[in-house]
Amino acid sequence: MECFVRGSAISDKVVTLAAALSAASLHEAAGKAGALPARLKPIDPRMRLCGRALPVRCAPGDNLRIHHALAVAESGDVLVVDTGEGLEFGYWGEIMATAAMKRGLAGLVIDGGVRDTRRLVALGLPTFSACICIRGTAKDAASEGSVGEPVRIGDVTVRKGALVVGDADGVVLVAAESAAAVVEAAWRRDADEVGILDRIRLGALTRDLYDLA
Repeated sequence: MECFVRGSAISDKVVTLAAALSAASLHEAAGKAGALPARLKPIDPRMRLCGRALPVRCAPGDNLRIHHALAVAESGDVLVVDTGEGLEFGYWGEIMATAAMKRGLAGLVIDGGVRDTRRLVALGLPTFSACICIRGTAKDAASEGSVGEPVRIGDVTVRKGALVVGDADGVVLVAAESAAAVVEAAWRRDADEVGILDRIRLGALTRDLYDLA
């Protein structure tokens, strides 16, 4: 399998290949790196997300920078939003999701709250959040924040253009410069596990397969 990167940008081919992989496989293939906090889960477990990160930093309780991000995001981008200590606000809802879909975004990962969840599920845009919360937000032009600059969520630094993959188990981020190699390694890992599962179905013990003491 040939994966490649155009300069520092992840190619469309790599994104397509990554979309068929689980977040857990990519995390393992990356040397157990890049897992975002476990609190970030899809609002519907059937949702899957794969794309290039556009990091956003909001002031707690203020979603103005997300509106700015929607104006500059490119098709296939995933908004990855840091809200600081302001997790329990509804930063995102039906209107913003509709705008994101119109612009071709691949999804949202927000370390904060969303609302209008029944409508969000019906719309189908992959939406991963730390919580669901009805508390409204401000839009203060004087608030601090950024679009496109690195943010930190948990112990992971999110940079523009990084690969983001999410599923029912969680979200993983892979740096753009290593995405091709990690995706290839994850495909090989999954192929190896097919053989392991076949052997288990024939009666092999996991203790023996993994040479466990």
